[in-house]
Amino acid sequence: MQVTETLSQGLKREFKVVLPASDLAARFERELSDLKGKVQLKGFRPGKVPTEHLKRVYGRSVMGDVVQNAVNEANRKIVEDNGLRLAMEPKIEFPTDQAEVERALEAKGDLAYQVALEVLPQFDAGKFDDVELERPVAEVTEEEVNKAVDRMAERNRTYSAKDGAAEKGDKVKIDFVGKINDEAFEGGDGKDIDVVIGSETFIPGFEDQLLGISAGDERLVTVTFPENYMALHLAGKEAKFDVTAKGIETPGAVTLDEEFAKGFGFDTIDALKDAVKKNIGDEYAKLSRSKLKRSLLDALDKRYTFELPQSLVDQEFAGIWQQVEAEQKASGKTFADENTTEEKAREDYRRIAERRVRLGLVLAEVGEKAAVKVPDEDVTRALIERARQYPGQEKQVWDFYSKNPERLAELRAPLFEEKVVDHIISLAKVTDKTVSKDELFKFSDEEEAA
Repeated sequence: MQVTETLSQGLKREFKVVLPASDLAARFERELSDLKGKVQLKGFRPGKVPTEHLKRVYGRSVMGDVVQNAVNEANRKIVEDNGLRLAMEPKIEFPTDQAEVERALEAKGDLAYQVALEVLPQFDAGKFDDVELERPVAEVTEEEVNKAVDRMAERNRTYSAKDGAAEKGDKVKIDFVGKINDEAFEGGDGKDIDVVIGSETFIPGFEDQLLGISAGDERLVTVTFPENYMALHLAGKEAKFDVTAKGIETPGAVTLDEEFAKGFGFDTIDALKDAVKKNIGDEYAKLSRSKLKRSLLDALDKRYTFELPQSLVDQEFAGIWQQVEAEQKASGKTFADENTTEEKAREDYRRIAERRVRLGLVLAEVGEKAAVKVPDEDVTRALIERARQYPGQEKQVWDFYSKNPERLAELRAPLFEEKVVDHIISLAKVTDKTVSKDELFKFSDEEEAA
């Protein structure tokens, strides 16, 4: 085998490889010899099939395998001999001259091909004791705990039938059909839907317009969907709902006592409140950690400026852009609706792709140098959680991941990332900053995008 480097530019490498015909022929003969002892053909005893007959029956297939194996071995040797760390699988370009390829497949001529590689950048991750971060910390107040318990009480409140007009706090059972510009829209209708007036669970303004309605009444309710409504195709649009009230119920009293607490598995109301406080605290801690991680990633993004493998950036961008197009198709919105253009959007999302690739390479490098490992039991727990997302199909999901190492690696990757982030945070200078609940829960547009 002859290997000649033809390009070394940045992270790109190209090599010309020549596989001698004599080497291909020797491999071919070995494969045939091995096949001769295994194959069974009608009219021949095991191991007695003439070589020429084997060539006529299996020659083309065997030679294809020979060439593929020879190319794979050559590529591995190039990587090993040059100490390369690949960003993506090698790209191989065989001769365009079909006659040349045919001669190689018959072991009558050398096979020359080009292999293009893109390697990972080399950089010094350095130390992290000079990285300064703020961790937002919010206190769980007694007021928040009480509000949470009150919400639990509301969800478990009993209602009884009521004659007369609906008041605030009453539950109204309704049928409704919504229209935008006199046309019904998907998800805009419902039957036997319970609405508690004042619960603020429906579109702003909807519940207030049910005040005074009685069983059997029909009413036209007009509302405007919020600009940040989760269904983007409805955001900011005015809708009219034809509503029919089918029944009115008035709320019963709820006493926050031991009997109430026992309904949730606690002996006292104080024990229930302690559990609620812990749950809220856990939620705050999770969000606090998320924001701390975001701050760290921002710092790392500014810290490193090495060249990025374009193949990885292209792959990441393709995934992001596919999601953008899918969201546009679902919402019916265009780039103009977002006060931008496709060209500008591509530039912005390209930068996001570059950021993700850069940070991914940094975390991988730090994790490797620090010998960060993900225990198998952590992966097993992640797999169990994934299987639980598909009720009734848990075994199929478990088997799918267990039998596909590359899919299992998809579960391991985010676990590895979190452990590397924790490792870096342990080395950085982290200062706690007390913030309000609203500040803790506030997300910027950049946080949502990245």
